[in-house]
Amino acid sequence: MVLPTVALVGRPNVGKSTLFNKLVGSKLSIIEDTPGVTRDRIYSEVTYNNYKFNLIDTGGIDVSKEIFNDEIKVQAEIAIEEADVVIFLVDGKEGITENDKVVRNMLIKSNKRVVVAINKVDSKESLEHQYDFYELGFDTYVPISGEHNTGLYELLEEVCKDFKEFDQEDADTRLKFSVIGRPNVGKSSLINALLNEERVIVSNQAGTTRDAVDTVLKYNGEEFVLIDTAGMRKKGKVFEAVEKYSLLRSLKAIDRSDICLLVLNAEEGIIEHDKHIASYALEKGKGLIIVVNKWDTVENKNPKDFEKLIREEFKFLSYAPIVYLSALTKKRLHTLMPEVLKVAENIKREIKTSVLNEVITEAYELNIPPSYKGKRLKIYFVSQTGSKPPKFTFNVNNKGLVHFSYYRYLENKIRENFDLVGTPIILQFKNRNDD
Repeated sequence: MVLPTVALVGRPNVGKSTLFNKLVGSKLSIIEDTPGVTRDRIYSEVTYNNYKFNLIDTGGIDVSKEIFNDEIKVQAEIAIEEADVVIFLVDGKEGITENDKVVRNMLIKSNKRVVVAINKVDSKESLEHQYDFYELGFDTYVPISGEHNTGLYELLEEVCKDFKEFDQEDADTRLKFSVIGRPNVGKSSLINALLNEERVIVSNQAGTTRDAVDTVLKYNGEEFVLIDTAGMRKKGKVFEAVEKYSLLRSLKAIDRSDICLLVLNAEEGIIEHDKHIASYALEKGKGLIIVVNKWDTVENKNPKDFEKLIREEFKFLSYAPIVYLSALTKKRLHTLMPEVLKVAENIKREIKTSVLNEVITEAYELNIPPSYKGKRLKIYFVSQTGSKPPKFTFNVNNKGLVHFSYYRYLENKIRENFDLVGTPIILQFKNRNDD
């Protein structure tokens, strides 16, 4: 099922980031401590009881000298457009400001369901002020304190009241892959080329999101769902003004995918925004293939040199295969789908417990971890506890003794012994005495 989307909007300094972090919660992410990835988190998944939804954070909307900060305004407008419900956060201590009224006008135009969250309501004085906000003209108001965790239950109940409960059985079992990347790298051309591939049979079905059409591809007798992000950008000034925020659309597609094809433009090389988009695919545990497009236009091309550059820039994607092709001329296009099939196998690969323990025991004996304050990490047992992506749980004497470099060493040993090309893997450490 497609998760609903909730946008969090409001003027600066009303506590949006605090509320965002509280709603998202501090969950373990496979991107934590990963070298080479730095970015602001603006999008994450929230789980509340039997509901799940995507939460988008936005920059504060400000009208200094009656002029909008254009970039922030555009980001907020796109977030509102993407949302099913909007949380409009206001400051209960300060009362209504001109900026609040500007946000209100944007929301009224959007015709979206709005829940006004009156933040910082943690004193008798601010509780009395909450009724001033009814002047904004919305139907639903919830007093909260993001800092003190009060009112969040009521807020989530209100936000989720029209959402369908999340049910894993609703999920489509066909493998889904998306073409992601920054604007103008050739995503549309690649999708068109794939759809015209001789061995691919195509049929259209109704879109599962407001502005996308999923395409069913039949390749070598197997059905796949191609999620088209390239065609998702709507026309109009907002969507053409700041290409940067096409990121939001990529994130929705990543969420729904099993495998992401990250398209790079061989003519332009690699820029920071490519890494940002890739890091979301990693964080969501998706299979990943790097597609170097427009390869035919590169003079004196040497794949080894370009691969060296990619591996240097994408250190956190060392497991991802690289495909060089030209979507426009279809040169080397035939090399892509076999990689998709291979990664499709690897993301759901299951490894026998006995074989896994042999590999880890040998790796441990080959490189015994150093002692710390007289204590040394011991690994008693390891088993695979999940797939898509593969997840391995290590029973140890003290998980606090697992140094990041040793984590990487164990990950590399697993990859050396098992075919896990194209998929991230998660290593989880559990104290033997824990429940």
